[in-house]
Amino acid sequence: MKNTSLTQRQTTPTEPNWQPLNDFAEQKQNDSGLKAWLAVVEGCIRAIEKTAWQGREIADQTVKTWKAMGRGANAVNEEMQILADEMRRWPARLKRLSKTGWMLTKVVASYRLWGTRSAFLPSNMRESALESLHQRNARRFRDTSLEQGGAFLKIGQLLSSRPDLLPQAWVDELAVLQDQANPVPFEGIARVLEQEFGQTLDTLFAHFDPEPLAAASIGQVHRARLHDGRDVAVKVQRPGLEEVVELDMTLLKIFMGAVKSALPPMDIDTIVSEIQRTVREELDYEREARVMTQIGEQLAGIPGITTPALVAEHSSRHVLTTEFVHGRKLTTVLDELHHTDPERLGGVLHRLLDAWFSQVLHGGLFHADPHPGNFIIQSSNRIAMLDFGMVGKLSHSRREQILQITRSVVLREAEQCAAVLSNWSDGQPVRFDQLV
Repeated sequence: MKNTSLTQRQTTPTEPNWQPLNDFAEQKQNDSGLKAWLAVVEGCIRAIEKTAWQGREIADQTVKTWKAMGRGANAVNEEMQILADEMRRWPARLKRLSKTGWMLTKVVASYRLWGTRSAFLPSNMRESALESLHQRNARRFRDTSLEQGGAFLKIGQLLSSRPDLLPQAWVDELAVLQDQANPVPFEGIARVLEQEFGQTLDTLFAHFDPEPLAAASIGQVHRARLHDGRDVAVKVQRPGLEEVVELDMTLLKIFMGAVKSALPPMDIDTIVSEIQRTVREELDYEREARVMTQIGEQLAGIPGITTPALVAEHSSRHVLTTEFVHGRKLTTVLDELHHTDPERLGGVLHRLLDAWFSQVLHGGLFHADPHPGNFIIQSSNRIAMLDFGMVGKLSHSRREQILQITRSVVLREAEQCAAVLSNWSDGQPVRFDQLV
């Protein structure tokens, strides 16, 4: 957070030499906070107006439906379907706006008022008071993320891994979001599957376990068996997520724009855009199916590394079905091998490194969420990579630059490394003496 304690002004004998008051006076001169606060209010009003206009769109659609009666039954049916869709979306958006928007407004307001409050606190109390404020606001954000779920929970998870972006108190509080997502009731999952494929659950699967293997912010995974006897893992997107995700993205942009003056200097707009892109891409399971297949082809030449086979006929934009991978968690196996078989441990780690270099430096398409839960060790000692919702892509020229940087670091060629980094950063100077 930006330090609100400013250098003391030059005072005259008639001026009271009380540092907190002087600090407050200078803070008011430099930035009263009015501009930023107005931006928050304006942003929230825009979000509310957007929701209100959606309400007006419902009214307009009602008029169109009425007029369509003169054009026949088919026209009426089409207009009624559009009206029903709008009516279905609007209450969810309004409810979400009232909860998340109000929480974000309270967080922003508390930080904007901190500049005034801190001016009247003794200097030895400011740090602890600010830390308490961080914790209180982080808990507000955390609790709302857990309650709202979906894209808003995903945003909280992404922010929890950015200590460069948020104060440590925020990172600590949001860390619990990594492993917490309330599962969707089985009825909702079954409804998504039947709507996606136009068939009953019994027609699609010989058996479908109603208890999820894992529940995440975007979807959850169930084990099932096809009628041909194959065991599969079925990832189903949370129902209704696409109805509110754009509102979540709008609220995030408003929020980060309002508090960026209180954060360390960084390109907030680019960071927010990247978070938005990541969330939107994770909503498209057809894209995930494609990149999973492509990465599997890239890794075909690496012994001991595999990806699940896609079951295309049971996959869609909101459902991803793959062969079920039997095995044990990577961390469990590594812990055992550390004590019992160091040589085999080295082999497992070597394969992981081979897989990473093959993706990043050879193929250019790589798994961008390589936490231990996304790796399974099979009985054959093969490593299976899971969950390709987050991937990255590198151009040929960027891969060459990474090779040059790696070589420069190994050979301690600081000037060469700095030159590559400078070119990478569009010509901005890089101090090579800091790279040694």
